[in-house]
Amino acid sequence: MAAVTAAQPRSSKTESYVDNKRKEDIRQANINAARAVADAVRTSLGPKGMDKMISSANGEVIITNDGATILNKMEVLQPAAKMLVDLSKSQDAAAGDGTTTVVVIAGALLKQCLSLLTHGIHPTVISDSLHKASIKAVDVLTAMAVPLELSDRESLVKSASTSLNSKVVSQYSTLLAPIAVDSVLFVVDPEKPDMVDLRDIKIVKKLGGTVDDTELVKGLVFDKKASHAAGGPTRMENAKIAVIQFQISPPKTDIEQSIVVSDYTQMDRILKEERNYILGMIKKIKATGCNVLLIQKSILRDAVTDLSLHYLAKAKIMVVKDVERDEIEFITKTLNCLPIANIEHFRAEKLGHADLVEEVSLGDGKIVKVTGIKDMGRTTTVLVRGSNQLVIDEAERSLHDALCVVRCLVNKRFLIAGGGAPEIELSRQLGAWSKVLHGMEGYCVRSFAEALEVIPYTLAENAGLNPIAIVTELRNRHAQGEINAGINVRKGQITNILEENVVQPLLVSTSAITLATECVRLILKIDDIVNVR
Repeated sequence: MAAVTAAQPRSSKTESYVDNKRKEDIRQANINAARAVADAVRTSLGPKGMDKMISSANGEVIITNDGATILNKMEVLQPAAKMLVDLSKSQDAAAGDGTTTVVVIAGALLKQCLSLLTHGIHPTVISDSLHKASIKAVDVLTAMAVPLELSDRESLVKSASTSLNSKVVSQYSTLLAPIAVDSVLFVVDPEKPDMVDLRDIKIVKKLGGTVDDTELVKGLVFDKKASHAAGGPTRMENAKIAVIQFQISPPKTDIEQSIVVSDYTQMDRILKEERNYILGMIKKIKATGCNVLLIQKSILRDAVTDLSLHYLAKAKIMVVKDVERDEIEFITKTLNCLPIANIEHFRAEKLGHADLVEEVSLGDGKIVKVTGIKDMGRTTTVLVRGSNQLVIDEAERSLHDALCVVRCLVNKRFLIAGGGAPEIELSRQLGAWSKVLHGMEGYCVRSFAEALEVIPYTLAENAGLNPIAIVTELRNRHAQGEINAGINVRKGQITNILEENVVQPLLVSTSAITLATECVRLILKIDDIVNVR
């Protein structure tokens, strides 16, 4: 026997012992780090979710339960955990809502993957199975969805309300949801009916009052007061508005130099020239019939001086100065006018027309409102109010999510139930499908199906209900064919969630599952981390 064994020397090319311990350790470390991030935001999921207070080093405090904001402000060092932060950013860009959901699903999938890896299933097999399962999941969700028409304003408001209900400002959802729907429908271009550019909706924040005072303005709002120097007008009817990008002030030399004036006659000449130069400009402006000037902020020299403001006030021209450069495009689109870069190009056809431009007192500050704009571009402004900066910032973030939800519905006109109903239905259908598949694939798909139950489980847990009893009852209801049965967190029981008006866009659910699966597959495939100095 011994002789026979000796006669078969081991061939080093075909059989060599490979140490997989390091690869497994790195995979495990990556998965644990990513799961830690997912667990951090899990408690803020759903309408009864908790809020996070984020305190930065410079003393800034943010209170929010928007997943993307929480993760964005986190200082994450581990590379795999950073992928989950990027995942919520991708969901924010793709759908705008569901940023917490996508991270929680990814965390649950990673937990299942860890268990599959310990059973000795190869990462590539798991990865391919997850990909198949996610494609099947999107098909199932699409089959469940209810088509929607944009004329059905009520359904759009319901889905915007669902998005707002999980936010800090949920008690104002009846006010903010219609504002979000009306502003998006107003900016939809009939020539490109499935495209919405949220840059056409400007959100202006003004401290004072409460969130109840938030309003939709069909026109422009400037968070600054009109120029009062020399008693210029603060209200102008039948306004002819010019947006100018040049300075109404004495010119400077191109190079830095000083001029020495030796006697008073020369000084008088300089002042006289300055006056004549400014008067010449203002006469040209007045000749076109312009009576409201919006002056872009200048970095070269003062855009207007006290002298020019005095002459503008004499000419009864209302002035709003220090308009930011990046607002110019929005303003010109709204007023349907052209920005004027040089006094020589100042012509009447470049002006915008509005019924009224007036300065309004709000709280302890003032704003300038432009209303009744003729041939107004497809833009709109939302004026957000609040008692303190934290509330205003959170109201703006919540409103952005609601706008994104309506944008999703404009892009892909399908609604789906909320309240954990689609996830449980997916879990049930994928579980049934996994029994048809052969080998390891079926095993992996079943794990994918189980992972999706994390959403209803977490919703119940955050609402203080018994998660195991609720999820079991949900499974039972779905098995009996009630595909829209979901968790009603207000009543603490399971009801038909569509009748309760808890709806969300199909795009939010499909992109959450696709993106979460993609991210998990990426993390699974990593078997080493190479640090480069």
